[in-house]
Amino acid sequence: MYKDKTIFITGGTGSWGYELVKQLLLHDPKEIRIFSRNESHQFTMKQEFNNNPKLHFKIGDIRDREALIEATDGADYVFHLAALKHVPVCEDQPLEALKTNVIGTQNVIEAAIIHKVDKVIYISTDKASDPANFYGLSKAMGERLITHANTLHANTTFVCIRGGNVLGTNGSVIHVFKKAIKQKGKIGITDPDMTRFFLTVEDAIKLVFKATSEAVGGEIFIMKMPAIKITDLAKVLMESSGITDVEFDILGIRPGEKIHELLLTVNESHSAILYDERYFVILPDIKSDAILKQYKDYKKVEITNYNSSQNLLSTEEIKTMLSKGGFI
Repeated sequence: MYKDKTIFITGGTGSWGYELVKQLLLHDPKEIRIFSRNESHQFTMKQEFNNNPKLHFKIGDIRDREALIEATDGADYVFHLAALKHVPVCEDQPLEALKTNVIGTQNVIEAAIIHKVDKVIYISTDKASDPANFYGLSKAMGERLITHANTLHANTTFVCIRGGNVLGTNGSVIHVFKKAIKQKGKIGITDPDMTRFFLTVEDAIKLVFKATSEAVGGEIFIMKMPAIKITDLAKVLMESSGITDVEFDILGIRPGEKIHELLLTVNESHSAILYDERYFVILPDIKSDAILKQYKDYKKVEITNYNSSQNLLSTEEIKTMLSKGGFI
């Protein structure tokens, strides 16, 4: 699918971007363009990939429509990862989140249509499901823009992929907890009942590839992800560090935070199908002939919501996941 193709990645210097590039190179693409604002991250990434001639780095911001149009010329696939992602930042500066996560996404759509890109893959978040904060709201708006783009009768296919937290990404709770254990002997917990969806970045990218290859346009693919109680995660990290006398400091929920995250809401379940053992798919309200043909034999989901308080991993299962990801 990607052999001899030109692939464009927005926000490609983050943790998702690193793993995406790593796995894409195995498919022998013609070129991978990495478009981001961070010069130092681009320099570091270039070195870590040994100046691979297939990688081309471009400084730019998805808010800049003209720069984006110029940079996407000739691209076959676009993976749209760029976003303002931290909940407190987006709560404090909602206009900045709007510019990047909403207007920037529309710029990606328009650039892709202009250049007749084959497929655009938008990486979304569980926080877009019944959003309680501006980050989630802005990503939900991005999802709507992407699914709506399939009604524009363009030559480009647009698809959303919604997932939870990826272990070890920049600013991940794992790094925060490990640092707190080592330096403070105390871990800050917003709420002792809090749960979150987690997946390793390697598995997340494999699921992204699956959805990318099989989507026909307009769907929201929802990754089925293990859920973890945050205090259990902290306990496993304490045990692996050999420091067991660490205290929990209950901080209280920050503005816009939820105790449990949702990947599928009651309203969304009405138009969702059970795709396979790793995915639910939310079908668009305006169904194309391709959608009707592709999904005519699939069963509707039988759940009314899919939230992170359900089917929690045991501490042993958490330990296995962290070990697989190289975090302990």
